[in-house]
Amino acid sequence: MNDTRRPRWPRRSFLAKAGAGAAAVGAGIAGNPSAFAAQSASQDGAEFQPARHAQDDWLDQIKGKHRFFLDTVTVDGLGEAIFYANNYYSANKSGYGLDGADLAVVICMRHQSTVFAFSDLMWEKYGKGLAERAKITDPKTSQPPVLNLYRASGYAGALSNNGVTLDAIIKNGAHFAVCQLATRASAGVIARQTGRPVDEIYQELVANLVPNAHMVPAGIVAVNRAQERGYAFGYVG
Repeated sequence: MNDTRRPRWPRRSFLAKAGAGAAAVGAGIAGNPSAFAAQSASQDGAEFQPARHAQDDWLDQIKGKHRFFLDTVTVDGLGEAIFYANNYYSANKSGYGLDGADLAVVICMRHQSTVFAFSDLMWEKYGKGLAERAKITDPKTSQPPVLNLYRASGYAGALSNNGVTLDAIIKNGAHFAVCQLATRASAGVIARQTGRPVDEIYQELVANLVPNAHMVPAGIVAVNRAQERGYAFGYVG
């Protein structure tokens, strides 16, 4: 009896070739992840691009060859961010010959760190309310501060900025994103203590920001928008 079954080698050959092809495609995607993204983008019609809003254009107006955004939410975190920003300026100068004008640096002041976006005048006038909001006391007096501690000299190891002041990094060109929500919360505490309208206190705080400060709808929004505009991100605490 003749064996009329077809030989199996063509099927095995086809599967082997198909497997090799799939492996090659997989290796190509693994070696170049953007290939997968490009394929997905082409299927959707266009690669994702974040929307631009005029409220965030100030981030692009800070000139620099490198962009760095430091996020802070606590009193100590802000002090460390000031110290780190100073190191960033110094190391770029010594290691790369870059000046402050070559570096776009933004520090986000949100949650408890927001209170240090306000001038000494506001601290002299509303120190009790600002200190309550941030849960801090002056290390020298153990009382609510009557000045912006991070603009003051003579605190050295008593604060996490290790003696580097806000004005020192402002001189190098640092900017600040100031949380509007936290500012309103501070105004609420002060209004409760003074009996004055919240909106009136809020407007006074906004009118007395430290140099290079920008009010943003919320600090967490600035975190998002800065990264969408090409800023490297660092969370300090």
